[in-house]
Amino acid sequence: MSQTVCKNLRIHGRVQGVGYRWSLCAEAERLGLSGWVRNRRDGSVEALVSGPVEALDALLCWAQRGPSMARVDRVLCNEGNAAEIGTADGFRQIATC
Repeated sequence: MSQTVCKNLRIHGRVQGVGYRWSLCAEAERLGLSGWVRNRRDGSVEALVSGPVEALDALLCWAQRGPSMARVDRVLCNEGNAAEIGTADGFRQIATC
């Protein structure tokens, strides 16, 4: 059985207004991950993601390129706090921060 990890991602570039959050949600759900994604007022996108390390690694690779209309300049990945996800299953979009 794979280890479960939680990561906080900050994605910078042209990532708002191009379907990035919707696409990240779809990819995270496809990979069986839990968490949320939101726009940030600074123009970046933030995601808190929890699940098996292999699935999270696959999402991180996807996040480096995003959907076709996006331009990803960099992805910062730090340890996340799984308590912020709570007991909710699945992946969702939350309000801008």
